[in-house]
Amino acid sequence: MKGKFVTFEGCEGVGKSKQIHLLEEYLKANGIKYFLTREPGGTPVSEQIRKVILDGSNTSMTDECEAMLYASARIQLLKEEIKPRLERGELVLCDRYIDSSFAYQAFARGLGEEFVANINSFAIQNFEPDCTLFLNLSPKEAFKRKGGVDKNDRLELSGFDFHERVYKGYLTLAEKNPHRIVSIDASGSKEQTHAKIISALKDKGII
Repeated sequence: MKGKFVTFEGCEGVGKSKQIHLLEEYLKANGIKYFLTREPGGTPVSEQIRKVILDGSNTSMTDECEAMLYASARIQLLKEEIKPRLERGELVLCDRYIDSSFAYQAFARGLGEEFVANINSFAIQNFEPDCTLFLNLSPKEAFKRKGGVDKNDRLELSGFDFHERVYKGYLTLAEKNPHRIVSIDASGSKEQTHAKIISALKDKGII
C-alpha cells in the first residue's frame, strides 16, 4: 500500500464526528487531499448492512450474527473503496474499523478475540491502519456529553455495563498495540482534542 490509512475509534458519544470534521477542515486548509468513509457503511451494500445492524427493532440478533455483519460490511468497503485508494497513494480516513469489532464484539459481547480475528482475517492480514486514533473518554462522561442514549440505536441501548466493557476493551487494545493505537485524552475542549490529534498525526508522519 502506498497511501496512508487512519482510523478513528472510541465509545459512543466521545466526539468522533466533531473531531473528524475538524480534521477535514485542517486538511482542506493545508491542501492535503483525503478520502473519508465510515464503518459500517461507505458503500451501497455496506450502508444497507448498517441499517440492519443499528435497527433498534432487531432485538433478536445474535452476537455472532452482529459480528459477521460487521465483517461483511468491512470487506465490501475495503475492496470497493479503501484498497484502490490506498494503491493510488491516497490518505484514507475511516470512522471506526477493526478495533470496534474487537471492543464491541470480542470484549463487550464476550465472543473472544480469536473468533473476531478469524472472521476479520482479510482485514487484519491486508489492511492494518498506519495509525488509529482512540478518543479516550469513559462511557459515563461520553453519554453525559451527548445528552443521553439514542433510543433508535440498537447498540446505544445495550446498557451501561455493556459500554463499560467496550471501554475496557479499547484500553486493552491500546495497551497491546502501542505502535499503532494513539490514545487521545478527549476530556478537554474540542479544540484541545483537535490539537492532540494533529500532533499525533504529525508524529506518525501521516501529515
